[in-house]
Amino acid sequence: MTELTHTDFREDPSIGELELEDRASLRRVAGLSTELADITEVEYRQLRLERVVLVGVWTAGTATQSQASLAELARLAETAGSEVLEGIVQRRDKPDPATYIGSGKVRELFDIVVATGADTVICDGELSPGQLRQLEARLKVKVIDRTALILDIFAQHARSKEGKAQVELAQLQYLIPRLRGWGESLSRQAGGRAGGANGGVGLRGPGETKLETDRRRINKRVAKLRREIAAMDTIRGTKRGRRVANEVPSVAIVGYTNAGKSSLLNAITGAGVLVENALFATLDPTTRRATAPDGRTYTLTDTVGFVRHLPHQLVDAFRSTLDEAADADLLLHVVDGSDPAPEEQVNAVREVLADIGRNRAGALPPELIVINKADTADELSLVRLRHLLPDAVVVSARTGKGVTELVEVLSERLPRPEVTVEALVPYTRGELVARMHADGEVLAEEHLPEGTRLTARVRPDLASALGSYVVNGSPA
Repeated sequence: MTELTHTDFREDPSIGELELEDRASLRRVAGLSTELADITEVEYRQLRLERVVLVGVWTAGTATQSQASLAELARLAETAGSEVLEGIVQRRDKPDPATYIGSGKVRELFDIVVATGADTVICDGELSPGQLRQLEARLKVKVIDRTALILDIFAQHARSKEGKAQVELAQLQYLIPRLRGWGESLSRQAGGRAGGANGGVGLRGPGETKLETDRRRINKRVAKLRREIAAMDTIRGTKRGRRVANEVPSVAIVGYTNAGKSSLLNAITGAGVLVENALFATLDPTTRRATAPDGRTYTLTDTVGFVRHLPHQLVDAFRSTLDEAADADLLLHVVDGSDPAPEEQVNAVREVLADIGRNRAGALPPELIVINKADTADELSLVRLRHLLPDAVVVSARTGKGVTELVEVLSERLPRPEVTVEALVPYTRGELVARMHADGEVLAEEHLPEGTRLTARVRPDLASALGSYVVNGSPA
C-alpha cells in the first residue's frame, strides 16, 4: 500500500498546503475609512464580523443540545473571522415572530451589547426580514443569522469557478427577500389629490425605484448564474458519464463539516488537498483515482461538508455537486469520533442525503460509516460508537491507524464485475491480460508455454473480447 505512506516523504508543498498558507496570510485591517457606518447598508455578500454576541432560542431538545448548537455557532463565527464575546440562550416554545427573542429580552441584549462593546449580534436560526429590521433598529448594531454566517464562510472558502457561482447564487437567493427599502436615497410615492391631507403637489416622488431596480438586477443575475451552473453540471455529467461507461467504481466521501473527509482522502490517495481544523475548510469537490488491494481501480470524491440546519439555499445551489454522492456506488460516511455528540452529526448528514434522495428517482447508494479522529477520541466514546454503529470502521487519518483496514473493507464493498471467465491468452495478446488486471478482478493466473491462463471476473465487453480464448465452456 505505497499510496498510504508516500505523502510522508513529500518535499514540495501540496496544493492544499499552498492554499492553507495563502488563507493564513490574509488578514482584514479593521477601522479603515471604508467601513460601513449605517447598519441599513449591510453588505451580506462580505460580512464584516469583528466582536460578536451570540443569541439562541431553545425550543426543543435538552439543554445540552441547545448549548452544543450555540457552541457550534461560535465555531462558525470564529471561522468567519470574528471574536466571540458572549453567548446567551433563551427558553421559549417558539421564536418571537417580531424580535426572535421577545421585546423584554431585546432590552437585556442591548445592555449586554453595550457592556461588551460588540458590533454584531448573531442569531442561531434564520431570521425573517421583519425580525432582522426590528433587532437592528433596537440594538443599534448589525444583526445577522446563522444562514448569512454560513453563506459568508462559503464565500470566503470557495475557490473554483463553479464553487463561486454556487455560493453567489445561494447568497442572492437569501438576499432577495431582505433588500432594504425606505432608505435616505429613496422617496415614497404619495397618493391623494392635490391639496389633500395625504398627497399634493410636490409630494409625489419617483417611488421605491431603487429597490425595484435592485430586485430586477438580482433576478437577472440569478437567472444567469443558474444557466452557468447548468452548463457546468453538463460538463460534470459528461465526466461522470465517461466513468460510468468505463465502469470505474466510484466512492463519495460525505460527512459533517470538519469530520476529516479531506484528511481521509489524502491518507488513501495522497491527493494533497487543503486540510484545516476549521468548519467548511474545503468546498470544491475533489476526485482522485485509487487502487484496491486486488488491483482494481476506483475513484474517491471528497464532497462539501454538512452541518445542522444547512441552509436550503446552499442545498439548492450545490445540488449538482451533491449529486456526485447520489450517483456513487458507495457512500463513505465520515464521523468525528472526538465530537461530544457524534450521533447527532450522523442524523444531520442523513437528513441532507434524504433530501437529495427525494429529488431523485433511484435509491441512494449503500453506506459505509468511518469513525475518524480515533487518536483524539475518548476510549469510552469509541466503545459507545462501536455499539451504536457496529459495522463502522475506526480510523485516524492523521496517524494512518486503521486506513489499511478501511481500504480492504472498501475493496469488499465495491461492485464487482459480473462475468467470470477462464481464458488462455497467448503472449502476443498481452494487452488483454493488462485489461483483465486493470478493469477486472483476477482470481488465478498461471503462465504456460502456450500463453497466460487466467480466471477472472470481468465486464461483458471484455468477456466478448476474450471469447476466442475462453476455455472450459462459455463465460459464466
